[in-house]
Amino acid sequence: MARTKTVNDNAEFLTYALIHLEKERDIVLAKIANIKQQLGIGKAPVGRPKKVAAPALADDVAAPEAAPKEKKTRVLSPAARKRISQAQKKRWAASREEK
Repeated sequence: MARTKTVNDNAEFLTYALIHLEKERDIVLAKIANIKQQLGIGKAPVGRPKKVAAPALADDVAAPEAAPKEKKTRVLSPAARKRISQAQKKRWAASREEK
Protein backbone atom coordinates (compact mmCIF):
# COMPACT_ATOMS: atom_id res chain seq x y z
CA MET A 1 0.00 0.00 0.00
CA ALA A 2 1.23 3.50 -0.82
CA ARG A 3 2.16 5.69 2.06
CA THR A 4 0.14 8.91 2.32
CA LYS A 5 2.04 12.10 2.94
CA THR A 6 1.59 13.64 6.33
CA VAL A 7 1.72 17.30 7.22
CA ASN A 8 5.26 16.86 8.58
CA ASP A 9 6.46 15.28 5.32
CA ASN A 10 4.91 18.10 3.33
CA ALA A 11 6.38 20.79 5.60
CA GLU A 12 9.80 19.15 5.44
CA PHE A 13 9.63 18.99 1.65
CA LEU A 14 8.62 22.65 1.41
CA THR A 15 11.42 23.66 3.78
CA TYR A 16 14.04 21.92 1.64
CA ALA A 17 12.54 23.40 -1.52
CA LEU A 18 12.64 26.89 -0.01
CA ILE A 19 16.29 26.52 1.04
CA HIS A 20 17.25 25.28 -2.42
CA LEU A 21 15.40 28.09 -4.21
CA GLU A 22 16.95 30.74 -1.97
CA LYS A 23 20.42 29.39 -2.78
CA GLU A 24 19.63 29.49 -6.50
CA ARG A 25 18.32 33.06 -6.16
CA ASP A 26 21.53 34.15 -4.42
CA ILE A 27 23.64 32.59 -7.18
CA VAL A 28 21.60 34.29 -9.91
CA LEU A 29 21.75 37.67 -8.15
CA ALA A 30 25.52 37.34 -7.78
CA LYS A 31 25.85 36.59 -11.50
CA ILE A 32 23.66 39.59 -12.37
CA ALA A 33 25.76 41.87 -10.14
CA ASN A 34 28.95 40.56 -11.79
CA ILE A 35 27.61 41.26 -15.28
CA LYS A 36 26.44 44.75 -14.29
CA GLN A 37 29.87 45.47 -12.84
CA GLN A 38 31.55 44.35 -16.06
CA LEU A 39 29.23 46.56 -18.11
CA GLY A 40 29.75 49.50 -15.77
CA ILE A 41 26.10 49.63 -14.90
CA GLY A 42 25.47 50.76 -11.37
CA LYS A 43 22.35 51.88 -9.68
CA ALA A 44 21.33 54.83 -11.82
CA PRO A 45 19.40 57.60 -10.12
CA VAL A 46 15.69 57.35 -10.72
CA GLY A 47 13.73 60.36 -11.95
CA ARG A 48 14.79 63.78 -13.07
CA PRO A 49 18.11 65.21 -11.96
CA LYS A 50 18.02 67.70 -9.13
CA LYS A 51 18.01 71.37 -10.04
CA VAL A 52 21.06 73.34 -9.06
CA ALA A 53 20.17 76.73 -7.64
CA ALA A 54 22.16 79.67 -8.95
CA PRO A 55 23.77 81.85 -6.29
CA ALA A 56 21.55 84.82 -5.42
CA LEU A 57 22.82 88.26 -6.28
CA ALA A 58 22.18 91.24 -4.03
CA ASP A 59 20.09 92.93 -6.77
CA ASP A 60 17.96 89.84 -7.28
CA VAL A 61 17.06 89.41 -3.62
CA ALA A 62 13.54 90.71 -3.07
CA ALA A 63 11.78 91.45 0.16
CA PRO A 64 9.85 88.47 1.45
CA GLU A 65 6.28 88.54 0.23
CA ALA A 66 3.38 88.67 2.63
CA ALA A 67 1.62 85.40 3.27
CA PRO A 68 -1.47 84.93 1.10
CA LYS A 69 -4.72 85.90 2.74
CA GLU A 70 -6.98 83.10 3.88
CA LYS A 71 -10.05 82.62 1.74
CA LYS A 72 -13.33 83.29 3.46
CA THR A 73 -15.67 80.35 3.70
CA ARG A 74 -18.85 80.98 1.82
CA VAL A 75 -22.03 80.74 3.84
CA LEU A 76 -25.39 79.92 2.28
CA SER A 77 -28.44 81.78 3.38
CA PRO A 78 -31.32 79.70 4.76
CA ALA A 79 -33.39 80.56 1.67
CA ALA A 80 -30.65 79.31 -0.64
CA ARG A 81 -30.34 76.08 1.33
CA LYS A 82 -34.08 75.54 1.04
CA ARG A 83 -34.02 76.13 -2.75
CA ILE A 84 -31.16 73.65 -3.16
CA SER A 85 -32.94 71.12 -0.96
CA GLN A 86 -36.19 71.41 -2.93
CA ALA A 87 -34.35 71.07 -6.26
CA GLN A 88 -32.55 67.93 -5.07
CA LYS A 89 -35.79 66.41 -3.76
CA LYS A 90 -37.36 67.08 -7.15
CA ARG A 91 -34.43 65.31 -8.91
CA TRP A 92 -34.71 62.31 -6.57
CA ALA A 93 -38.46 62.07 -7.18
CA ALA A 94 -37.89 62.13 -10.95
CA SER A 95 -35.21 59.47 -10.60
CA ARG A 96 -37.57 57.23 -8.61
CA GLU A 97 -40.34 57.63 -11.21
CA GLU A 98 -38.01 56.43 -13.97
CA LYS A 99 -37.40 53.15 -12.17
